[in-house]
Amino acid sequence: MEQKERRQIHRVQYPANGVIVVCDTQEKLYIHVQNASPLGIGVSAAPDSPDIMGKDIIIVTDTLIMYADVVRQDKQEDGSYVLGIAARRFTEDVLQYLFDSIALKEKNEEGMR
Repeated sequence: MEQKERRQIHRVQYPANGVIVVCDTQEKLYIHVQNASPLGIGVSAAPDSPDIMGKDIIIVTDTLIMYADVVRQDKQEDGSYVLGIAARRFTEDVLQYLFDSIALKEKNEEGMR
């Protein structure tokens, strides 16, 4: 007898500002998060946002950071975009980049004190 998965992962409302960093270009895109789950995030972006469909990104908000793929980029009537973000597992390279970047920032901030 086949068992069905009972658990479902739903997105919850998570209104927050954030930034997307495109991994291969280091381009930054400022966004507004609409909802989140452990597996993905829904965000809105300005009308002048670049096409990042299929790109590897790192998304950072008030209280979370996620390595992800952009799996949907839908243009809205007002010209803005709704992006669908699907989580990926962090690779050692990505984690090392993040730790190096954080360490450099903290070191520079300490030098300014």
